[in-house]
Amino acid sequence: MVKGVIFDFDGLILDTETHQYLLLQEIFSEYGCELPIERWQQEIGTHSGFSPFQYLSENIQQKIDPPILQKQFKEKFNKKLVGEQARDGVEEYLQEAKELKLKIGLASSSNYKWVSTHLDNLNILHYFDCIKTSDDVEKVKPDPALYLETAKELGLLAEECLVFEDSANGALAAKEAKMKCIIVPNQVTHTMNFCSVAHRMNSMSEMALKEVIAYINN
Repeated sequence: MVKGVIFDFDGLILDTETHQYLLLQEIFSEYGCELPIERWQQEIGTHSGFSPFQYLSENIQQKIDPPILQKQFKEKFNKKLVGEQARDGVEEYLQEAKELKLKIGLASSSNYKWVSTHLDNLNILHYFDCIKTSDDVEKVKPDPALYLETAKELGLLAEECLVFEDSANGALAAKEAKMKCIIVPNQVTHTMNFCSVAHRMNSMSEMALKEVIAYINN
């Protein structure tokens, strides 16, 4: 029986990931280079220490300053996110979860300041009973710690939690936590190879939350 829902953030609630990749490609193209989608997908939903601009430096014949490019990228990226809305169906799911008296958690490999700032900008921060981020664990996804810690604070067992994810690393973390997982990929993650998940949707607007839960409970 599902008693709580746990959401990822980047790429699922707010599609930061598509903006991020398209902007990186824009910068790479200025140097006649490309960041392969398959390489970037390995970094989505986790932190490995990979630097796209160090990668660029290693793959072109001219000298660049990765820290300066990173600073320029961050400024452009933040500007692109101003005024962005949550993905289709997200707020409806949060409202429905409250109506169904489900506990609502969030588990993100990003830090709390990043997540909470954007949730506040989207005016949905108040929906969450618990938010766990990279600030709370030693290892982020695909390690299950974020999901396990979220369930613990919600007072739920793993089998009582339904996870919504958009990335392979996130789906694997949910699986390792022994939780059921629904995949809602975005433009950058839809070609990923996902582990065994309960269901896949293009958007949360495809099905009402109660219909998803009924499907999971059968």
